[in-house]
Amino acid sequence: MPDFKGFTGREFREGNFRDVNVGPDGSYSSGPSSAPQRKRPDLKTWSRRILVVVLILVVLLTVLGSYYNVSEQENAVVTMFGKVVRTDTAGLYFKIPFLQQVHMVDITTHGTGIGYSVGANGQNIINSFDGIMITKDFNLINIDFYLEYKVSDPVAYLFNSREPEQILNNIALASIRSTVIDYTVDEAMTTGKSAIQADVKDKMVRELQEQNIGIQVVNITIQDAEPPTQEIILAFKEVETAKQSAETRINQARKYENEQIPAAEAQADRIVQSAEAQKAARIAEAEGQVARFNAMYEQYARNPLITKQRMFYETLEDLLPDLKVIITDGSTQTMFPVDSFVTESDSGAAREAMNP
Repeated sequence: MPDFKGFTGREFREGNFRDVNVGPDGSYSSGPSSAPQRKRPDLKTWSRRILVVVLILVVLLTVLGSYYNVSEQENAVVTMFGKVVRTDTAGLYFKIPFLQQVHMVDITTHGTGIGYSVGANGQNIINSFDGIMITKDFNLINIDFYLEYKVSDPVAYLFNSREPEQILNNIALASIRSTVIDYTVDEAMTTGKSAIQADVKDKMVRELQEQNIGIQVVNITIQDAEPPTQEIILAFKEVETAKQSAETRINQARKYENEQIPAAEAQADRIVQSAEAQKAARIAEAEGQVARFNAMYEQYARNPLITKQRMFYETLEDLLPDLKVIITDGSTQTMFPVDSFVTESDSGAAREAMNP
């Protein structure tokens, strides 16, 4: 064991081991040593160095914290002591370091699913129960929407609410449910999609203006609308198939109707036109006969005997070509037909003489 008897209490406490001599036999003795002594660092020098480093860091932080850059897709809200100082658009700006704070807000259009959510890889669609709703005819429907929105007021977005996106989602769900309840399940799945989208957007715009959370609705569209279970989906498919068959039959009947009605109308027009023509012909003929009778009556009133004879002769002219004429005095036993004593040319000449 080393012998520490030669050390004084002060030397041992202050750690002056450099004054301890080690003898050849391993004994220790106090006194100056022949080994080179290590120089103690100066405390003032180190303090100055640390102070310089701190000052350099403070200057760097001050310089770096006195300006900031805003991109095209962002707005910057500058606050000092919790109060909004200004809102900056794209560009390079300066601020008071350590006193003013800058809050960057993304103002580009964002999209989110209502009734479904997209996984981290952007492909896996996770269905949720938010899309199951009741319709006007008390049927359940699973309807999914895609909502596009953007920040319209960065100050209101940052300070008027803690979770503006969650409030937006709640407003969207409330607007969708209050709209779908006014439509039947068939309208929600087929013809009423456009009207539902427009109604939901109008309700969301009004509600966001009242809440003033700094978010604006860009567009909302229906992604999918179907029954909630597979059995109901099959039943709806059967119903749709029956409706399509009915529409096909109705279209065929309308086609046949469109073909037959014009043909019937054309035939009716032809019949009416023929009747009108016959009517006009009968009227014209009757009017001609009336005019002829009136003219004949005028002649009869002037010369009754001559008119009677003329009418007699004209009647005979109409009847003789078709009758066999026999002349007799009433006492002749043998009668001879007139046509046997004349030739064909003579009979023709006689007829011409009778009809000048």
